[in-house]
Amino acid sequence: MQNNGTSHYTIKNTDKALSYLARHSNLQDPEDVKNFIARHNVSQGYKGILCFAYNRYTKYAQIKWTMPKYRENARQIKIPTKEKVEMLIAKAKSPLSIKLQISMETGFRPVEIYGLKTKDIDLEKRLLYPTTAKNGAPKIGRISLNLKDILAEYINKHQLQPNDKLFNGTPEAYGNDYREMRNHLADKLHDPTIKTIRLYDLRHYYATMEYAKTRDILHVKQQMGHKKIETTLIYTQLLNLNEDEWTCKTATNIKEDQELLEAGFEYITERDGLKLYRKRK
Repeated sequence: MQNNGTSHYTIKNTDKALSYLARHSNLQDPEDVKNFIARHNVSQGYKGILCFAYNRYTKYAQIKWTMPKYRENARQIKIPTKEKVEMLIAKAKSPLSIKLQISMETGFRPVEIYGLKTKDIDLEKRLLYPTTAKNGAPKIGRISLNLKDILAEYINKHQLQPNDKLFNGTPEAYGNDYREMRNHLADKLHDPTIKTIRLYDLRHYYATMEYAKTRDILHVKQQMGHKKIETTLIYTQLLNLNEDEWTCKTATNIKEDQELLEAGFEYITERDGLKLYRKRK
């Protein structure tokens, strides 16, 4: 797989799936493998992952088999509230808190965050240029002034050079660190719902909020790195536009207009000489 240019992430997941199958079935006997997968009490999606991994092995070992088709059951994505996302970030210590804020503000995958180098960060323009995972189209992440200052301080503190990776470790370690912190917070606050917030839910939170702000589904598709527009359309269903979740502001001059627009507010109308703006909480 490595010789064929397969990503390290895919190789590692394939290795994990094949090792799991090898512990519970005979890899040289495709019917035994199919029987284990069929009877195994896991989701349809995970059964599909096991089948794809074994399919790679059969090609390598020149074993004939017919791969079963397992399709993951459709389920609605749940996104956390802004308050709980910000609470998780505030609870985490650096550098975990920085990674979580990047996830929230850009929707980058963990593997994309760990691929960032210092030279991929334009602090002046507040832009991040990741190496896109899963053969996705190139994208740019815009960050807040607050995150820009945090990153500048972090880079200076660790004396990072242009070709240095921003974070050490692996995407898997990122997930483990997040879950440990999240579960500790949930137990401390006696709030079991916090344990249901997955790391990837911060990515879903970004996509939903980005669509709410831009109403541009193609832009969100680009930012998320989706291959199919159908995948991105899920986020349009997560918005209940009738919910009263708006912050409203007024402006009386061009300077106030500019400040509100830069803060992400949307112009609505004008009444009695006042321009009305709103943005989602």
